[in-house]
Amino acid sequence: MAKETGLGWTTLSVDDSGGSARAIVNDVTNFNFSTPRGVQDVTGVDKSAMERLLLLADFQIQLNGVFNDASNVSHDVFKTVSSTSVARTVTLTVSGQTLPNEVLFSDYALTRGADGSLTWSTTGSLSDGTVPTWA
Repeated sequence: MAKETGLGWTTLSVDDSGGSARAIVNDVTNFNFSTPRGVQDVTGVDKSAMERLLLLADFQIQLNGVFNDASNVSHDVFKTVSSTSVARTVTLTVSGQTLPNEVLFSDYALTRGADGSLTWSTTGSLSDGTVPTWA
């Protein structure tokens, strides 16, 4: 694969509280995600440089979008975040590369801007102990 832009995401879906995948790619205006690993310092006093071990893997995502209360899109997906603790499958696909993860969303914040815009943001973290893996 060659270098590419971030244009043309083909899939950005999140399960609703009933477990049905909902395509919200058109409602999302920007997002970021990471797949960090814990790191343990195991440097002995006999070393002159750091020595480390990789620990547990994680996945974190921040989604931002435009309010849309039509059926089966972003508001339907996230409106129950504060009242349910169900994990949601998040699937990201770009350039044929797919990253699925089971995620717990901890917030669904709506913002009414001074210009009259109505936007939302939500944050999620890995929930099921499966190492995030691109397919």
